[in-house]
Amino acid sequence: MRSLRTGLSLGSVLTGIAALGALMVAAPAAHAADTPLRDLAAAKGKVIGTAVTGSKLTGTYGDIAGAQFNSLTPGNAMKWETVEPTRGTYNWAEADQIVAFAQAHNQQVRGHTLVWHSQNPSWLTNGTWTSAQLSALLQDHISTEVTRYKGKLAAWDVVNEPFNEDGTYRSTLWYNGLGSDYIAQALTWAHAADPGAKLYINDFNVEGVNAKSTALYNLVKSLKARGVPIDGVGLQAHLILGQVPSTLQQNIQRFADLGVDVAITELDIRMQLPSDSTKLAQQAADYKAVFDACVAVSRCYGVTVWGFTDSDSWIPDVFSGYGAATPYDENYVPKPAYYAIAGALGGTTTPPPTGACTATYSVQSQWNTGFTGQVRIACSGAALSSWKVNWTYGAGQRITQAWNADCTQSGAAVTCANASYNGTVPNGGSVTFGFNASWSGSNPVPTVTLG
Repeated sequence: MRSLRTGLSLGSVLTGIAALGALMVAAPAAHAADTPLRDLAAAKGKVIGTAVTGSKLTGTYGDIAGAQFNSLTPGNAMKWETVEPTRGTYNWAEADQIVAFAQAHNQQVRGHTLVWHSQNPSWLTNGTWTSAQLSALLQDHISTEVTRYKGKLAAWDVVNEPFNEDGTYRSTLWYNGLGSDYIAQALTWAHAADPGAKLYINDFNVEGVNAKSTALYNLVKSLKARGVPIDGVGLQAHLILGQVPSTLQQNIQRFADLGVDVAITELDIRMQLPSDSTKLAQQAADYKAVFDACVAVSRCYGVTVWGFTDSDSWIPDVFSGYGAATPYDENYVPKPAYYAIAGALGGTTTPPPTGACTATYSVQSQWNTGFTGQVRIACSGAALSSWKVNWTYGAGQRITQAWNADCTQSGAAVTCANASYNGTVPNGGSVTFGFNASWSGSNPVPTVTLG
């Protein structure tokens, strides 16, 4: 559907995470489950994919994308405005990069998207075209792009978002210029360019049985009857917390009964910020419900999440006040949703003990009227995306200066939270902060709590 954010623009696990608040317990980010999600999905005969941004496929982002998923969808790299920003001038750099990464990691690629009303180049949208010219432009675009990746892509979202919410055809450059048969033509041209690729129609708000999904159902039924090459439907599944349609599995099944595959193509589940343990638990249940529905229907090909980390999600840029929609937080720490997905795919996880991150207070140096203290926060078998420590002084000590943390003191109670640059504590890692304080008479070491 929309852009990924770019440089430009269930039981015990949930209970443990809820109890820890800011402490997000997780195994190492790139290998959070005992078995990678892609292996769990393959054992179920399913694909699990993620949309990706090509420039980010390095470091931790690349490690997770390669290890956990067996399918990649270019978030923006294959859209018309990217590949042909000027008529006749092509830019395949990011698309080629994603395809090469997928090949190196034994992954499928899902092409996205050939025909859409959005993210088209200005030369196309601002032009004045006859129907014949428009048809020729579309055929040339489809043939050029699909031919370039012939044999390298498993599937294409050929036509994206053709319907209004009431099931009528969306008024677009293509519908207005070519009529509703542009869909059949696009599928036919794509099939001619790569007969081996599976061809899909993709739309949003068609996850449950409603007027829009019924219009899509009737279109697919008609295309099948006419012999038009159509292999599947994509249900985008940009969902809102607590609003997974109750008819999702029924809807998947009715499309499957037409003799086509069904894919959940762009799953994310947004919540009103800030997130908290209750919302994260609901999100986990929602992710599980979507995966359960797909697992239950043999012709449900698989599920693709629309970005696996909140740092690469389109939601905050489009839905003000909403976010935290993906299975990993912005620091690549798996959220409860991750474990819910693993469970729905038949996997088991080994959550680390709840005390796997600790805070240790020490006095570094001391003189007649003052001392320098340090707190070290360390994780082993867990990770933090933010931290806060608390202690209560027992002998009237007062902090006068702190560094690498934001510290406040009220009476004897002290609270120190991470600075903007050091909230992340990876599994096996640590951070420290220090402070100067005054004392008189004695300087007992207080008990520090983390969370």
